[in-house]
Amino acid sequence: MAPKKLSEYERKRLENIRRNDEVMAALKICSKVSQLSAAIKPQRVELTKSFKVGPEKRKPKLDSTNLIRRSLRTQGMPPDLTDSDVETPPPNQFHKFTGPISMSDAYTGTHSDRPLIDTILSLQRKPLGEFVLPIKKEIDIKDGVLSFDCGIEIVKKEMEICMDLQSMKLKPENIARLMPGRITVVKFLPCNDVRMIAAGNETGNVAFWKLGSLGGDGDGIYLYRPHTAPISGILFQQSCLSKIFTSSNDGFVRMMNAEKEVFDQIYSSDNAILSLSQRPNDMNGLYFGEGRGGLRILDERTGRISSQWMMHEDRINSIDFNSQNPNVMATASSDGTACLWDLRSVNAEKPNSLKIVKHNRAVHSACFSPSGSFLATTSADDTVGIFNCADFEDNSLIYHGRGVSSISFRCIWGWDDTYMYMGNTKRGVDVISRLQGRAILTLESPYMSAIPCRYDIHPYNIGMLAGATAGGQVYMWTGHQYT
Repeated sequence: MAPKKLSEYERKRLENIRRNDEVMAALKICSKVSQLSAAIKPQRVELTKSFKVGPEKRKPKLDSTNLIRRSLRTQGMPPDLTDSDVETPPPNQFHKFTGPISMSDAYTGTHSDRPLIDTILSLQRKPLGEFVLPIKKEIDIKDGVLSFDCGIEIVKKEMEICMDLQSMKLKPENIARLMPGRITVVKFLPCNDVRMIAAGNETGNVAFWKLGSLGGDGDGIYLYRPHTAPISGILFQQSCLSKIFTSSNDGFVRMMNAEKEVFDQIYSSDNAILSLSQRPNDMNGLYFGEGRGGLRILDERTGRISSQWMMHEDRINSIDFNSQNPNVMATASSDGTACLWDLRSVNAEKPNSLKIVKHNRAVHSACFSPSGSFLATTSADDTVGIFNCADFEDNSLIYHGRGVSSISFRCIWGWDDTYMYMGNTKRGVDVISRLQGRAILTLESPYMSAIPCRYDIHPYNIGMLAGATAGGQVYMWTGHQYT
C-alpha cells in the first residue's frame, strides 16, 4: 500500500518538531530536568521489616481494634458538623468509669477540695441531735390556721405566712454558677449549722457549693466528675452525712465517701438509672428506677438487689415516700401515669398499684406533701395535679402554662401542706396555693438571668429555697430571718 501523501501543513509541523528537538539537545534541557527531579524527590526510609513508608506504600485498612482517633479539637481544628463518618452512640450508651474513683482523680476544681472534705467529716463526728432539728411531726390546717411542730410549736395564720413568703429575697451573694451545662438535680445538705448545696448536671458532674456558714465561714465551689452521663439523683445518707449517693444515666450508683476520699461503685447496670430515693425508715436500702419501667431496691451494705419489679411501661422519673406511712410509695413515669404502691403487698410477677393518676403526657414528678396527706404531680401536659391521698376525691388540676414540657419543670412542696414552688418561663418562681388551687404570687428578682427548673427547700431553715437552671446556675432565696 502506497504511503499516504502528507499535506503542506503536516510537513511544516514535522519540520518544526525536528528543529525544536535539535535546539533542546544543544541546550541539554532534558538532562537538567532529570537532575532537578532527582534532587527534590523524597528519600525512601525503612523503619522496620513489617512497616515501610514510601511512594508505593498502600493505605492501611482501617480496623476498629487498632484505629487511633484524634479529635479535631486536639488537632487545633474546628468541629466538622457535616462529617458523615462520625458515629453517634445509641441512647443511654455512655463511656463508663468502672470501679471506684478517688476524689482527687474525679476533682476538676481549680483550688484544693480539702476544706470541703474537712467540713463533711466534721459533721460525721457530731451527734445527729447537735445540728439537726426534729423533722416536722404534726401539721393541722383548720379555719385558716396552720400549726406544725419543728422543734418548737409555730402557729400562724394563712395571711401571715403569705406575707412571709413575700419577704423572701434573692441577694447577689446567693447566686453562683456551679458548673457548665444543664443542672438536673439540686439538693440542700440536711444540716442546720452548715449551708451547703449539692447539684448534678447533664454531663456527669457533681458540684458542692459551701456558702458562708451562719458562723461566718468562707464560701467555696468544689466540682467533681464521678459519672459520664446526666446525674439522676443525689442522696445524703440519713445516718451519716459523710456518705453521699449519686446515680446517673451511665448505669452507675456511686457513694462518695469523704472519710476514704473515694467515689465507690456500689451498683452497675447496662441500663440507665433514672431516679433515686431512700425510704425514711430504711437506712440501708436505695430505691431507684432503672431502664424502661423497672424499680429496684439495693442493699447498700451488700451491694445486691433485694427486690425488683416492672412497675411502669416507660421510665420512672421520680420516687417518693409518704412521711406518715413509709410503706406507701409514689412513682411518676413517662408513660403518663403516677402510681401509689404499698410495698408490703407488691406482687413480684404483676405489681398492682393502690391508685393510678393519669395525665395526657409524661409525668415528670410525683411527691407527697410534708404531712403525707396530699400528692402533687407535674406533667408535660402543662398541668400540676393536687390529690387528696385520703380518698382522691378532693382533687384539683392547675394549668401552669406552656413550658412545663419543654423545660421539664418539677413542682415541689414547701415547709407545710399549703404551698408549692415551681419555676416559670418568665424567670420567676410561682408560689402555688393548694387551698386556692392557683399561683398566688411569683418570686421575682432582677438578678435572675435564667429560668430555674429544679428546686429544693432546706428541710430545717424555713424560707430557704434553691433553684437551678439549664446554664449551671443556682439561686438561693432566703426569708427575712436569714438575710
